[in-house]
Amino acid sequence: MNKTELVNSIAEKTGITKIKAKNVTDAFIETVIESLKKGNKVTLVGFGTFSVVERHPRNGVNPRTGKKIHIPGKKVAKFKIGAELTKL
Repeated sequence: MNKTELVNSIAEKTGITKIKAKNVTDAFIETVIESLKKGNKVTLVGFGTFSVVERHPRNGVNPRTGKKIHIPGKKVAKFKIGAELTKL
């Protein structure tokens, strides 16, 4: 399912227009991103938890050349599946 299909499904299930459903979807995504940028978790009970984890710097190998490279550390988004989704 892509974003357009999600918006259409939300509009159909809630009886609101597709434009309003798109605005709600965009607002949800924006809110989650803003919260993660602040370092906060977003927990949707039964669905899952969005969080930010820090990857430590490490050494790796360039697969084309075989040369060793340094991979810097960074923060990445993580999603942990909730109880309702584990029942699928």
